Amino acid sequence: MTPEERLAALGLELPKALPPRANYLAYRLIGDMLYLAGHGPRQQDNTYARGKLESEEQIPGAYADAQLTALNMLATIKSAVGELSRVVAVAKLVGLVNSAPTFTLHPKVIDGCSDLLVNVLGEAGRHPRAAYGVASLPNGMTVEVEAIVQVKR
Repeated sequence: MTPEERLAALGLELPKALPPRANYLAYRLIGDMLYLAGHGPRQQDNTYARGKLESEEQIPGAYADAQLTALNMLATIKSAVGELSRVVAVAKLVGLVNSAPTFTLHPKVIDGCSDLLVNVLGEAGRHPRAAYGVASLPNGMTVEVEAIVQVKR
């Protein structure tokens, strides 16, 4: 089953890859390594899911925001290399969570991104990662994730 077929089986659809909103590239392909800029839960109307996590009760919503972030990352990957089946491995993932100083469950939020990548890409989607809490994120978004991905040339 291809990654696109797995997406469909999950009842998901890739969003349109949206261009950056500032002076940076969405990705850079160097050899067989694809470096993705930070992606967030950007919706097709060009707004972001926003908020600061303060309690465990907010995790389900932020988990969903991390899933949307993963979909946006997959859209960028597809835009960069043509097919998601060209992903060899997600080499590294760094997730940031907009959170209060007392919130400590950042990994549970970023699991939304990690789980989706594994569900869509299979073993190629398994990755080492870091999950950090930060005082703020651009546009007040709940999460931001960047990644390094190895692809077939």
